[in-house]
Amino acid sequence: MTARHLAVLKAVAAMVAVVVASNILVQYPVQALGLAEVLTWGAFTYPLAFLVTDVTNRALGPQAARRAVYAGFAVAVVLSIWLADPRIALASGTAFLLGQLLDISVFNRLRRQSWWRAPLVSSSLGSIADTALFFSLAFAGTEVPWVTLALGDLAVKLAFAVLLLAPFRALSARLAPVPA
Repeated sequence: MTARHLAVLKAVAAMVAVVVASNILVQYPVQALGLAEVLTWGAFTYPLAFLVTDVTNRALGPQAARRAVYAGFAVAVVLSIWLADPRIALASGTAFLLGQLLDISVFNRLRRQSWWRAPLVSSSLGSIADTALFFSLAFAGTEVPWVTLALGDLAVKLAFAVLLLAPFRALSARLAPVPA
């Protein structure tokens, strides 16, 4: 196995862990401070998926990032159907693909600009698309206050897009591009 294949496998494993954890945690509203109608615990883990995608894109390029997203998607959906609600798993998989592929495309277009612009803009746009699609598919037609939960989760995801710039910078500096 080449170093490149190993790096993609690590990205897939990280992606699966983040998505499965998020699919479980999105079922649990944050009860503290009266946030149950506004926020789920999944909002705190899911932004790490964008970090994984952006670091993979920076180190290995968009094709490898797409491979990690597709493989992570397949494994995470199967595990999430088993470990979480099937409707959430399918909504998550659909939204995940849209959000992550948008992230990869935008990141790749901005990759030669300031080091922070590509991950910030791509993660923000991917989070908006992912959140809108996920919450509407997972919870529309239910008694779950999905619009307010979507807005609360999106606010956390956008804050994380900024907060995760430091780990992105540190990881990008440590990971030399792996040759094709």
